[in-house]
Amino acid sequence: MDIDNDTPLKQRIVRQRATLYNMLIDPMKRAARRCSKVWDDRPTLDHMLLDSIPKVPYVTYLYALDPNGRQISSNAAAGGLIEQDFGRDRSQRPYLQKLSATRDMTLSEAYISLRAERPSVTAIQRVHRNDALIGYLGGDFDLRGLPITKELYSEPTRWRQLKGDPAIRGHVFEQCRIQSRMDEYIGEILPTLEELVIESGVFHLKIHFSSSRATIWQVDDPYRYQLLEFDDLVDPDVCLAFPHRPYPDEAIVPREQIRPIFDTFRHLRFADDTIYLRSGSVNVFNGMVGLNFSCDGSHYIPADQFLARDSEFWEGIG
Repeated sequence: MDIDNDTPLKQRIVRQRATLYNMLIDPMKRAARRCSKVWDDRPTLDHMLLDSIPKVPYVTYLYALDPNGRQISSNAAAGGLIEQDFGRDRSQRPYLQKLSATRDMTLSEAYISLRAERPSVTAIQRVHRNDALIGYLGGDFDLRGLPITKELYSEPTRWRQLKGDPAIRGHVFEQCRIQSRMDEYIGEILPTLEELVIESGVFHLKIHFSSSRATIWQVDDPYRYQLLEFDDLVDPDVCLAFPHRPYPDEAIVPREQIRPIFDTFRHLRFADDTIYLRSGSVNVFNGMVGLNFSCDGSHYIPADQFLARDSEFWEGIG
């Protein structure tokens, strides 16, 4: 799969792969040099691969391949030798299909491993003896075991538009907004939801206008969301079910912006009966507003841009 480096997430993937490549290039080269000396002696080659496991950081399996991609060794692992893959034809596996023409070691893109059925990457090191290619040294790495994948990814704060189902977009002008129960009582419901965000520790809230419900995440229980149905939302007593919590100091969205954000949701819900807001969300920590429209298009926009109405999003709406 070709990588488009334009997005921050994919730029991060490129950096992580470069870090991993630099971590492995010297250990794989050294292991290949040791193995080349015993390449034609399978028992000794197996022992050399096993001895190399601690010397290649985070590797799951090491194995030797002939120039045609057929395995000529056992798999060496931390727990010992695994003989069942001897003779296996790996020539059609993704890590052998795109070998670099200029580098001795190629680090594959992530793929789903056949045995563990988990995302993995493979390093393929050319093995030379007397300047002639005699085969390849393969090293498999489970993404779960790589420390560089554990760093927290921070979502960029910029407007993004994602197109939805073409089947829905193709018939958008044949539909018309139908008044939901939430629409009828929106003047009472939005202040209640504002209270939950400002006074009850709700840091992420998604309002489903068309289906008259809301999903909330609280700072006291961030790993589980709670579903509030119409009967909950229309009753301000729902606020009594949640403990009082001060508005978080770490929030990017100021508490004073919650009401204007909800008022803008209301505007987008009723402004047009064909292209109308189906759901809206806000996360006070990452500062983003999420919008899903009747055309199945989705938008993610920083809250301050959403309220300023001076971004490309509003040019498209207008």
